Amino acid sequence: MSDIYESAANSLGLFSSPCLTKVELMLTCKGISDRDALSKPDPCVILKMQSHGQWMEVDRTEVIRSCVNPTYSKVFTLDFYFEEVQRLRFELYDINNSSHNGLKEADFLGSVECTLGQVSHLDITAEELTGNDDYIELSFSARKLDDKDFFSKSDPFLEIYRLNDDATLQLVYRTETVMNNLNPVWKTFKVSLNSLCSGDHERKLQCTVWDWDSNGKHDYIGEFEATFKEMRGAIDGRQVQWPCMNPKYKVKKKNYKNSGIVILNQCKVIKMHSFLDYIMGGCQIQFTVAIDFTASNGDPRNSCSLHYIHPYQPNEYLKALVAVGEICQDYDSDKMFPAFGFGAQIPPDYKVSHDFAVNFNEDNPECAGIQGVVEAYQACLPKLQLYGPTNIAPIIQKVANSASQEVHTKEAMQYFILLILTDGVITDMADTREAIVQASHLPMSVIIVGIGNADFSDMQMLDGDDGILRSPKGEPVLRDIVQFVPFRNFKHASPAALAKSVLAEVPNQVVDYYNSKGIKPKVPSEYQSSSSTAVAVISASH
Repeated sequence: MSDIYESAANSLGLFSSPCLTKVELMLTCKGISDRDALSKPDPCVILKMQSHGQWMEVDRTEVIRSCVNPTYSKVFTLDFYFEEVQRLRFELYDINNSSHNGLKEADFLGSVECTLGQVSHLDITAEELTGNDDYIELSFSARKLDDKDFFSKSDPFLEIYRLNDDATLQLVYRTETVMNNLNPVWKTFKVSLNSLCSGDHERKLQCTVWDWDSNGKHDYIGEFEATFKEMRGAIDGRQVQWPCMNPKYKVKKKNYKNSGIVILNQCKVIKMHSFLDYIMGGCQIQFTVAIDFTASNGDPRNSCSLHYIHPYQPNEYLKALVAVGEICQDYDSDKMFPAFGFGAQIPPDYKVSHDFAVNFNEDNPECAGIQGVVEAYQACLPKLQLYGPTNIAPIIQKVANSASQEVHTKEAMQYFILLILTDGVITDMADTREAIVQASHLPMSVIIVGIGNADFSDMQMLDGDDGILRSPKGEPVLRDIVQFVPFRNFKHASPAALAKSVLAEVPNQVVDYYNSKGIKPKVPSEYQSSSSTAVAVISASH
């Protein structure tokens, strides 16, 4: 039977909630080979995700009859977690039209496996999705409102309520009061799309205009219903208007038209970009490893050493390196990772170094893939003399120098993650605090994993979770960029648990940095539009 070539074009959309990013996968297959000379295939794609080593079906597309280039309307929606390796498998079947046994009599045509992180790094095509954590900027005014005061004009303010699924009303925003004015212009305000309408553009909003009274018994002027979908009409600078109605007047007064007109002068969507927006815009995660080679680790030739290379069981340094590196490598297209060591005497003159290349190539410290880092680490151990002290400021400064070059581009193209694996309390705490404070101004995060059973209590101060880290001069960090965990907390857990713990904060750190600089995700020139969608072409095998 002839070789089969199939491709799945995955359109990747994304949208965010306050604590979760979701991706939407839309599939197109191209060039499915005909196995039956008398008819074209009836293809269906099944999406599976790996869970505890087993492939579990997530969902499947519809069957498209007699088609070799199907485009499916089915949308797969998945939760995206940067800190996890989410393995996907797309299986392509030719469904027997006359069979009622589902896949039992279907022909398996091929499959492709990838991670969700790999899908997110594909080329971008134009399609905009408004995220629930986007902000909406609104500018309201009104004209000819009813006068509720005897000796002066009304003092109007506007309230906007969201109608919830259980029919209750939730106050979204209350404007300031404009005193003595029947034609008020209220101040522009911002509200999240999630707060305004829970992301549902057609959810009803009840808007009420009141005449303010100092005793708190405000006089009712009128109300109107609106939706965010209607409000979007003011995005291009056009006005959207609603009659402000008092139901009692409508019943009692024959010629009653309204109690004024409320006008939306401007509706502006302020895009809150997600981590995936930056990744899909071409931002690369530059992953660097730094390994502690101080004497407190013990002689690597001794089985009690933290650096001992067991033929069957990786040591803690290797476990931590692989667990974190396996996640980060999906976001670096060239898969070349700089690896450094500190605290050892190195050949040829055996002087102590705190930022030497593990492959001993100072001009090119990069290793091919995480496996290349592992091999370089194992190869260097017999050539080193473990020494000390445990200084990590030099390696932080080294990576910071690279990150500082990125600042000048004013584009979101490279973000640096430094993984430091160390067995003891650092001895240059003042310099390290200074280095971290300076690095907090750069596109950079620092992950420190404590190896072994040392007392790491002093390390907790570098992690800003318990308070603001300051330099010796008192300068605070601009943003929290350090995450510290002792490996012993995960000694009996899976590598995924360690990675999840140390990497969970990285997406927010990336977004916080670029937002603070006002840097938007980059869009390839061939697709110059607001975009949150990627297209992948993936070859399938069987």
